[in-house]
Amino acid sequence: MHRLIINPKYEHWRPMIASIPQTFDHISEVLRDRRNVIKVTAAPDGTRLNVKRFHKPQFPNNYVYAWHIRQPKGIRALFHAYILQGLGIETPEPVAYIEERHEGALGLSYFVSLQCPYTHRLYELGDAPEGSYEEITDALARFTAKMHDHGALHLDYSPGNILWEKIDGEYHFSLVDTNRMYFGVVDMEKGCANFARLWGPKRLFCRLARTYAEERQMDADECERLILLYRKRFWKKYVRKHKNDIEFTLEL
Repeated sequence: MHRLIINPKYEHWRPMIASIPQTFDHISEVLRDRRNVIKVTAAPDGTRLNVKRFHKPQFPNNYVYAWHIRQPKGIRALFHAYILQGLGIETPEPVAYIEERHEGALGLSYFVSLQCPYTHRLYELGDAPEGSYEEITDALARFTAKMHDHGALHLDYSPGNILWEKIDGEYHFSLVDTNRMYFGVVDMEKGCANFARLWGPKRLFCRLARTYAEERQMDADECERLILLYRKRFWKKYVRKHKNDIEFTLEL
């Protein structure tokens, strides 16, 4: 059994979207090939589409989804994209959600969106030399402050999930992988903790904290203390588990 939810704007693509479970393995442009696979394909008019296939959940999650205790990741990504757009926060335009079920149990599922044209991710700030990151750091702080002021918190706010581009002298950011979001009041502690997964030298985070605090009218010293605290906690734990995976000079 298949379930298809499609953005009304793209109803004219229904036949092509509905065929994705059958055509996915034949799509040649692969962005990520891990547990969840991301590929890029084209709509009938040539529009580039991002298709993320979520793996079949294992026990006990297959029952969690079968009994509707929790919404599948793909449908959360779809609805969260609508919410973010309504708040004026950039994220790729949602196109559709497709799921396969077998005797009620969730099988493979797919989230389809327009492909974001931005070419950069925040990995580039990993070993940023002083003098090369100040503008983008301030812009990121302002973007994040706006998001938090609007009651949105990306629960995997990491370098790979923030796309950016500098257009006509201004930085633009777009959120991806939005199936894990919190919507509600974002206080100082929650907001400062949200930066913990980002990469970059310690001085970058000190600047980030100051600009973020200014935008949200918070105490700058306390913001800096909290951001550095949560950053240190996250990365010390990460290093214990993945010490060979650090791709930048980690200064705690």
